[in-house]
Amino acid sequence: MMSKQIQVGIIGLGGMGGKLFHTFLAHPDFQVTAVCDTDANRSEEAAKEAGDLPWYTDYQLLLQETALDLVYIAVPPAYHHRIALDVLAAGKHILCEKPLANTLEEADEMREAAQRAGVVHAMNFPTYYRAAFRELSARMAQGFLGEVRRVEITTHFHQWPRPWQQNPWIGGREQGGFVREVMPHYIHLTKSLFGKVAAVDSQLEYPEDPQACETGIVATLRLEDGPPVLMNGVSQIARKERIAFTLYGTKGTLALVDWSRLEGGGVGEELTEIAVGPTDHLADMLTQLASTIRTGEGDVVDFEAGFDVQNVLERLLQSRG
Repeated sequence: MMSKQIQVGIIGLGGMGGKLFHTFLAHPDFQVTAVCDTDANRSEEAAKEAGDLPWYTDYQLLLQETALDLVYIAVPPAYHHRIALDVLAAGKHILCEKPLANTLEEADEMREAAQRAGVVHAMNFPTYYRAAFRELSARMAQGFLGEVRRVEITTHFHQWPRPWQQNPWIGGREQGGFVREVMPHYIHLTKSLFGKVAAVDSQLEYPEDPQACETGIVATLRLEDGPPVLMNGVSQIARKERIAFTLYGTKGTLALVDWSRLEGGGVGEELTEIAVGPTDHLADMLTQLASTIRTGEGDVVDFEAGFDVQNVLERLLQSRG
């Protein structure tokens, strides 16, 4: 069993990569050993912040020159597949951003390679570790909702990409859009509560620019054993951003609103906020990852679950609209 700190290499230091880089630095179970980003300035600055680590702009050199236990991949989705296969071929544990890949075929190859490699394979689905979702899940198990009649996923954006999210790919049709970026979180939460999706019916709206991502989605998911799921997503609208994952039951309603706020109500009641304790969900996710690497026991979202999410995502993107 591994008792020393887990040595981590990070590939990609942009938005989410930069955030989790700092969580790794502060976590007692991990030691950041090397960093890599195609932006040399960003890579060098992160290396200095972490104590003059080796830094790279070529991830192959990071894999060849650094003694690592775990590699975290935080690059755009189109690059997950190639990098992940190389990390797995090197025999390293792997943590990958979502979605798992840019196509279902790539995701399947990554899943199979991870199984063959015999290493821990995990994905960063942080909403799953939020205190609000854990409380929602617990209350559902305790019968707060009664029979769940419907699940509704709402993703409304005044602007996409958001002002803080400007980069060359996230507004593009090939690998960007809020369906690819946001919906996987809630597909995974749905799966974790109710099981697999059996059928998908989806209608997408696109702007005239053939390179631009979707501006709307209306979709339904039929579960193998669970309530109907409605998806309602739209961008470029007047109202402020609102994201909600709402469960409607015969005895109560629960909603995870704007990522971290839990609301609930009983029969005939308005929803009101339910207080949940403050937690660092990213640190909690890393604690579960460390436990899985060291003991084989931990609550991680593996590539098998990531493939299931990718499967639903691809069907959503095969629009009839």
